Amino acid sequence: MKRFISIAVFLVLFPVVPTHGQQIEQTGYDRKEVIYGRKFGTALTLDVFTPKKVANGAGVIVVISAGWNSDHNAITPTLSNITLPLLEKGFTTFAVVHGSNPKYSLPEILEDVHRSVRFIRHNAKEYGIDANRLGITGASAGGHLSLMQGCAGKAGNPTAPDPVDRESSRVQAVVAFYPPTDFLNWGEKDKVMLGQHPIVPLKGVFDFTQHNPKANAFELITDEKKRLEIGKDISPITHVAKDNPPTLLVHGDRDVIVPLQQSETMVTKLKDAGVTAELIIGKGRIHNALIVHEQRPKMLEWFDKHLAKKD
Repeated sequence: MKRFISIAVFLVLFPVVPTHGQQIEQTGYDRKEVIYGRKFGTALTLDVFTPKKVANGAGVIVVISAGWNSDHNAITPTLSNITLPLLEKGFTTFAVVHGSNPKYSLPEILEDVHRSVRFIRHNAKEYGIDANRLGITGASAGGHLSLMQGCAGKAGNPTAPDPVDRESSRVQAVVAFYPPTDFLNWGEKDKVMLGQHPIVPLKGVFDFTQHNPKANAFELITDEKKRLEIGKDISPITHVAKDNPPTLLVHGDRDVIVPLQQSETMVTKLKDAGVTAELIIGKGRIHNALIVHEQRPKMLEWFDKHLAKKD
């Protein structure tokens, strides 16, 4: 049942297009699924979409996430609005599936996205891309995860036994559609949203845990002060700094799922820090794929400009 709920959420955000299975071989790109990591015996996967012609040497990660639900079957609904336009412009595109709500909490999910970026960078030569020309995009929860990667990307660990973990998880450009940005100021100052969303059931992803080595068990964190500290740490706005990459935000002014205030405060803080940033507000637009469709030329223009090969 959870799987069908997850897919249903995606179908609201991204319309299905008839491009799947054998039909993919008839298009202008190749597609393959690869494992980018494992946790607790479970494989983490991403799909690599490679243009058959006019590849520009840059890569764009598409985060498959809605309500922090992530499902491989939800990759297809993203094709028409995001992935295919990127491929047509020559971007090698990576559709990343992360550990899904409600099984995994947000701090765990964030580590998956870090891992995916490191994996792609480590294998950049195989994918025919420049390791220093990586962008990331997503809508809603995918937008939040994209912003976290832009604002809180990490340097690699040079002594890590796994060479993938020696790579940086930083990206060079971000486009985020209607993203959560500040869980401690949700729509207004000091209003906290750590799972108690009035419309979308999100409790699982905000059930933060810590490992008890004596019991060898994960235990729920109930201390409110600790929960607020985690909520701050998983908010992109906390990590804004002058070295953040160019960031484009797109948000509808009638969005009742994620308040427009989330993008407004985020773009202000980015600009105040000296980051190249822009917010496009869709008049009369709500929390769905229509605004993605309308603004995808701007998304393509943003990645074209900021991931262009530097001579």
